[in-house]
Amino acid sequence: MLRAVTESCSVLPSGQPLESQLSLSMGTAAVLGLRRITTDAAPTTAYLLLGGRCAMDCAFCAQARNSRARADALSRVLWPTYDLAEALSGLTHAYSQGQVQRCCIQVTTRRHAVEATMRLVRQVHQASPVPICAAVQPRNLRQVNELFAAGAERIGFGLDAACERVFVQVKHRAPGSWQQLWSLIESGAKSFPGKISVHLIAGLGETEQEMTRTVQALADWGVTIGLFAFTPVRGTAMENLPPPPLPSYRRLQAVNFLIKSGLVRFERMGFSGEGKIVSYGLTEAQLIDALIGGQAFQTAGCPGCNRPYYNERPGRVMYNYPRPLTPQENQAAISLVLEALEAPGGG
Repeated sequence: MLRAVTESCSVLPSGQPLESQLSLSMGTAAVLGLRRITTDAAPTTAYLLLGGRCAMDCAFCAQARNSRARADALSRVLWPTYDLAEALSGLTHAYSQGQVQRCCIQVTTRRHAVEATMRLVRQVHQASPVPICAAVQPRNLRQVNELFAAGAERIGFGLDAACERVFVQVKHRAPGSWQQLWSLIESGAKSFPGKISVHLIAGLGETEQEMTRTVQALADWGVTIGLFAFTPVRGTAMENLPPPPLPSYRRLQAVNFLIKSGLVRFERMGFSGEGKIVSYGLTEAQLIDALIGGQAFQTAGCPGCNRPYYNERPGRVMYNYPRPLTPQENQAAISLVLEALEAPGGG
């Protein structure tokens, strides 16, 4: 049935082609039964990639307009292509069996990208009750509303940069574009409470203070934050730059978790002259108690998203853990959070 629907609608009345193939992350393809791989952490969200090379030219992205990276890469992950009907059938079965908890459609910016996303959202929604997140860049609140009407449960905005300075520099956007996107995120969050997500990437050139200020503002709007570490990818403009230092990333993971939990606020934190976190406004005992469960250091984002090995290589210390931490891993992470703090405010 899915194949028949796909083939009968291969071209829309407007002349826009309807995708007959879809790229899946390698881990997603395995969970959907389309590929055999060995992994110690399977994705709990099905990640779908819609579109080819992006019209944007973000310096960190493998899909950027001028990127020399592999065409089937996004961050460190490879995205093989499958027949759309086959992918939807696998997704429907995997969700019914509890193997995935949601579907995330990631979209490269191109002409009619939002319209293509709406069509795919409808197809997924018709095939399965799986919750759908559409990670796309709508141009206005009307398109946000239309994506929800099509069946999306959440909309994910790729803000990526923590401040306008980095946004303009790294994403090669014109001055004023930051405020335009920022305003749309705010409007979306107020119009659709609890249904807006934002991706932020640490290590693009921002300070910890700048990242913390943005996390606080988004949290105040009820926005869900997906926090990731910059990952250098061969063929991108930033391929020779390092990822963020692990202690810095651990501090930002703690910030995201503590602000989301209502335990700290940006205004009550302390920062060095270079913008490094030196106090959370908590005692050391309070901070340890808040972080002892380890959730702060697991992948943060939409419910059911664990995104294994998106930031790191297997066998190395993880930036985002796709599973609960061992006591030893959690203790090591907390120790990194504590090491730069000053007494008495931070312990």
